[in-house]
Amino acid sequence: MKIIILLGRPGSGKGTQAKLLIKKFGLEYIGVGDLVRTRQQIKDFSGQKLLKVSAKKGELVPSFLISSFWTAKFEELKQKPKFKGFVLDGSSRILIESQLIVEALKWYQWQKNTKIILVDISEKESIWRLTKRRICKDCGRIIPYIGEFKKIKKCDKCQGKLIIRKDQSLSAIKKRIKEFNEKTKLAINYYQKQGTLIKVNGEQSIEAIHKDILEIIK
Repeated sequence: MKIIILLGRPGSGKGTQAKLLIKKFGLEYIGVGDLVRTRQQIKDFSGQKLLKVSAKKGELVPSFLISSFWTAKFEELKQKPKFKGFVLDGSSRILIESQLIVEALKWYQWQKNTKIILVDISEKESIWRLTKRRICKDCGRIIPYIGEFKKIKKCDKCQGKLIIRKDQSLSAIKKRIKEFNEKTKLAINYYQKQGTLIKVNGEQSIEAIHKDILEIIK
């Protein structure tokens, strides 16, 4: 069984690495964004309020709700036959979430199977990638600005037109990075102090990063 938590600055490519790991090992994907969107479909107080929170860019979903989403998903996976593990993406936005994740992994008896990996890129690289990153106008596929993807002129999935995302203005990007520096770094430092964090150089090619991650989780 493999439990992998991927962390990194905005634009680090951890989402791309998550997809590669899922494909290679047949793992489940747990994306916090997906969990929030699923919860928004329930037309109760929290579902309605989550829709309002999402409309206000930059406002975080409370950690107690995020924790409840994890718990529900973990319970579901714990009962799943032939469960091979999962990749957790978008967790540990703030310190308390790192602490809650550690508690949850112990509760579900997964801590020995867990690798916490930081795909490490500089602030300068983060800004560069995010200002250049494109999205398919037709299918919504995000095209990272790294490696061979830089040469793509049309969506490699549906051949749709590629555009720069409207929310990728320099001011919006700097706001995301500031949030990372002020909040998420504390969460990452928590894992580091516990001796459970492993860094990989995220400024390599996608293939090289993937190779390094495979060495870690052998």
